[in-house]
Amino acid sequence: MGKLNYVLGTVFMLLIGYNVQAQFETQWRGLNRDGVYHETGLIKAWPADGPKILWHFDDLGKGYSSAVVVGDKIITSGMEDTTGFVYALDLSGCFLWKTAYGRDWTESWPGARSTPTIFENKIYVVNSYGIVSCLDIADGKVVWTVDMEKEFGAKPPKWGIVESPIIVDDKVIFATGGKKDNIVALDRQTGKMIWTSPGAGDLTAYCSPLLFTHNGKRIMCTLTANTVLGIEPETGKVMWTYPKKNTWSVHANTPVYFDGQIYVVSGYGSGGIMLKLSEDGNSITELWTNTTLDNQMGGVVLLNGNIYGSGQNNKSWQCLDWKTGVMKYQTDAIGKGVTIANDGLLYCYSDKGDFSLVKPGENSFEIISKIKITLGSEYHWAHPVIKDGILYMRHGNVLIAYSLKPE
Repeated sequence: MGKLNYVLGTVFMLLIGYNVQAQFETQWRGLNRDGVYHETGLIKAWPADGPKILWHFDDLGKGYSSAVVVGDKIITSGMEDTTGFVYALDLSGCFLWKTAYGRDWTESWPGARSTPTIFENKIYVVNSYGIVSCLDIADGKVVWTVDMEKEFGAKPPKWGIVESPIIVDDKVIFATGGKKDNIVALDRQTGKMIWTSPGAGDLTAYCSPLLFTHNGKRIMCTLTANTVLGIEPETGKVMWTYPKKNTWSVHANTPVYFDGQIYVVSGYGSGGIMLKLSEDGNSITELWTNTTLDNQMGGVVLLNGNIYGSGQNNKSWQCLDWKTGVMKYQTDAIGKGVTIANDGLLYCYSDKGDFSLVKPGENSFEIISKIKITLGSEYHWAHPVIKDGILYMRHGNVLIAYSLKPE
């Protein structure tokens, strides 16, 4: 009986682990929203013409949303004319269904913005004006919608609301930008309000929040127009705030948490700050600032004690020391853009369409392989995704699937 209990207990723990992992892999920038993927056995260099293209789908409409891969489906969003849609493809790139979720952004830099979040066969997405939709992943049927402008006073900032929802237990959480109900938790099954938080009363700032656990306490961290916020996800209580400003109130990068510290970075020369949490997580202090790495919206990754990413005003690709913020080295060989990582290598996607596989060394970047993304249209802003040995690259109306597996 003891052996049977041990086996059953082990299976139970594995199932718990699977469910937790499944939750976090089906969202913006991967497992921990940190842009670091955890695939093994991928090719370490590409052929001259790039990794093998398995397929490409050419009818996504305008948008900058990443792909989210779950089970046998690929989910993303796009805009046709003035209407935003969630699209579902199968793993061969064949169209399955699409569902409209309301008008999307047709003003400056038009297109769908937000990457959907998927949990327990439900898709959660918010449009540029604050309409939250929950869809069934099987067929795209709308389960519920909430108009956050009508219900909570949501206000789109200059370039629209851009946020990938975060799931915490029975809640799906958004920053509305409303003066009173600044951050809102809805029941993920019904859309009914669970709590609202005054936050700092700022407009939203294009940030998809981070959930992490610090000394046993869960904390949600996000940025609104002028403020870094620590929120208790169970209640919406504001645990702490810290000022963070730039010219256009754009804080599009999800914070990075490691070892009791939070790094937040944004563009327009404002750069990054490192904040240290108290033991109980109820307060923070600033450890250092760095303005050379002023990434606008391409994200950064943390590898082996170093922060990697590109600047905006200072367009170079840079390596910063996590502990001190000192820049160790930089390169101008890659244009500014998006950074993800896997198995110790950087995947650097410039806003000019150059895509590079880079090995970060002790003193310099080594560009192993480099290709040009020619399929698709308009701006190279979407964040690539790696899943089951396949790289999913969104460029405007096209989604491309590259094989990273050895032949």
